[in-house]
Amino acid sequence: MASSKEYLDYILEQLGSLDDISSRPMMGEYIIYYKGKVVGGIYDNRFLLKPTKSSKELLSDAPFELPYEGAKEMLLVENVEDAELMEKVLSSMYDELPAPKKRKK
Repeated sequence: MASSKEYLDYILEQLGSLDDISSRPMMGEYIIYYKGKVVGGIYDNRFLLKPTKSSKELLSDAPFELPYEGAKEMLLVENVEDAELMEKVLSSMYDELPAPKKRKK
């Protein structure tokens, strides 16, 4: 099941307090970027974040779920309405994430 544009818009609205949040469609789902780095995505209308040291600590009750078969587990964000927590999680994750790869031309 592909994710809906409405759910993407809802998630982006909840993350609106953060500067430089963007998304990109990818095979019926959406990748979420923070300051150019991939932090997670929308998969089957679920907001999933990469498991980093900070995200696992700040979302300690979050279950791990597979975005799709064959992928690595990610953290399911169940309380995206908590804007303060979301800002803290994404800001904390930023330095732990790899730099974006250069795109081939």
